[in-house]
Amino acid sequence: MSNKVVITVATTGGFTTRENNPNVPLTPVEIADEVYKCYQAGAAIAHIHVRDEAGNATMDFEKFKETVTLIRAKCDIVINITTSGGIGFNDDERMKPFVELLPEIASYDCGTMNWQHSTVFENTPAFLEKAGKKMQEVNVKPEIEVFDPGMLYTALYYVKKGILKEPLHFQFVLGAPGGIAATVENLVYLKSLLPENATWSAFGIGKESTPILMATLALGGNVRVGMEDNSYLFRGQLAESNVQFVERAKNLIAELGKEIATPDEARQLLGLVKKV
Repeated sequence: MSNKVVITVATTGGFTTRENNPNVPLTPVEIADEVYKCYQAGAAIAHIHVRDEAGNATMDFEKFKETVTLIRAKCDIVINITTSGGIGFNDDERMKPFVELLPEIASYDCGTMNWQHSTVFENTPAFLEKAGKKMQEVNVKPEIEVFDPGMLYTALYYVKKGILKEPLHFQFVLGAPGGIAATVENLVYLKSLLPENATWSAFGIGKESTPILMATLALGGNVRVGMEDNSYLFRGQLAESNVQFVERAKNLIAELGKEIATPDEARQLLGLVKKV
């Protein structure tokens, strides 16, 4: 298992539009079909955001329910539901999808930040404590998203308080405006802060996604790819599908002499409980 690498695909996100890339999947049917194709290509985890009828970010429970139900009918990919599908949603709206749909894993954004230098991405201590306790209660593992080093230290604080339970799983987010820049030096620094028994993954946003992907693999991490984070497969070439990102990651993993993890192997590596 030490030779396995987990690929997470983030097909949609909350902000990529059809103007950014006309191929981004937005409806539950489109997302489920894309996730299934990525599963066939080698993705072990699907990070799920949904959109409303106008294509805007939403935490609408029925959209999540439809999307997750369609995915589960197609394959056994690990489901990772966001708790941050946009700005301005209340705590219950953010938590209901993971509480009711019981994915194996859900995002846990461990701090507040000035999102894209234009608004506040708010994760109050009260919300983080409530979400952490509820994830333990329903046996959904937090994916601790780290946009700057302080968020990692916040996670360690919540371990001491009993809000989070070790071993922790981290997702390093590099290149979000308002967060830590997407450089290899920053990735190495973030990795150096990890607790000894933690698992981790990383991705870069936009043009730095490929260097961060390569550096993450070289450092022994797991990877996240997809149109949530990058509309372009290469400079000037829009991706035709999320599958292309998964295929590229798979090829790089093979070049390193490693293998992609299956969904069940990902569950074993990350300590997840299969729900269906």
